[in-house]
Amino acid sequence: MRVVITLLILLASLLAAPVRAQVALMDLVDVEGIRGNQLIGYGLVVGLDGTGDRSQVRFTGQSVANLLQEFGVSLPQNVNPNLKNAAAVMVTAEVPPSFSPGQSIDVTVSSLGDAKSLRGGLLLMTPLRGIDGEVYALAQGDLVVGGLNASGASGSSVAVNSANTGLIPNGATVERMIPSDFAERPEVMLNVRQPSFQTVTRIVERIDDIFGPGTAKALNATKVSVRAPVSSTQRMSFMAMLEGLQIEQGRTRPKVVFNSRTGTVVVGEGVRVRAAAVAHGTLTVTISENPEVSQPGPFSGGETAVVPRTGIEVAQQVKPMFEWPEGASLQSIISTVNSLGATPDDVMSILQSLERAGALNAELIVM
Repeated sequence: MRVVITLLILLASLLAAPVRAQVALMDLVDVEGIRGNQLIGYGLVVGLDGTGDRSQVRFTGQSVANLLQEFGVSLPQNVNPNLKNAAAVMVTAEVPPSFSPGQSIDVTVSSLGDAKSLRGGLLLMTPLRGIDGEVYALAQGDLVVGGLNASGASGSSVAVNSANTGLIPNGATVERMIPSDFAERPEVMLNVRQPSFQTVTRIVERIDDIFGPGTAKALNATKVSVRAPVSSTQRMSFMAMLEGLQIEQGRTRPKVVFNSRTGTVVVGEGVRVRAAAVAHGTLTVTISENPEVSQPGPFSGGETAVVPRTGIEVAQQVKPMFEWPEGASLQSIISTVNSLGATPDDVMSILQSLERAGALNAELIVM
């Protein structure tokens, strides 16, 4: 009988214990030395249907003149071509890690002058440079523009999205591989995306359980050093095994994000409040102007005048105070705030006041 009771207590404790989800290691960390690299270049888009840069954009004309001179065509001095079918653009791209010469990448083309639209344009060959000034890719091709911009002679216009930015899928060819010291390091550095002592400790414990004690070492709450094979083939196999490791992520401080431009409020999972009472009211002040005409009596010699008359009305919505119990969950917070009829701006004010009162265990982020 005692054994049965003991087993029941053990089963109940297992069922009551929270089950934490495990995630793949590569979803928690970034590998130092394995990253993309940004490229940028200046180029010309031609073939526009009269929607290119206008005459006041001088550098477009200079770029066209320099381009023509390379093909043996010389323009007279101080002559601006005034080409409406060309536009100066900036070209940007990102080279994924370990990309080799001959592979292609997508490029984004954005107008630099006052062109109305890049729709139908062709990007001429443009060198793309890295932060060191070296050319790592060449871009050229037809633009795919998702926006639309149309205008009439009377000045009326309509715009859908942006017509001054376009994409060229596979529009650039990598000409030089960006060097990386990943294969030369004696260890692999794992950088945790969300710093956490719990997460770092569990990563070290998990790696040591699989590959042996001393394989991993925690340097701080963000970085883990892992001893890895020197041979490139063995190192790739080792990294493939690391990617498949399942790690129980440590607890991070929950967040509440406010976007003041769009009025968006995002409350993350795990937000809790201490015992608190909230009262929220709206004060409305209405000022109305109702001018009246003052008409003098007959034969009085007076003049008709407009007499201003102002009416001011103050109305305040009185709403009851709501109470949150200790440890209220996200669902309780949402239900209470919705019952108040609060707008996103009101939600921001309520949560900010709770945080200042020390009743909210979340990090407030205002964008």
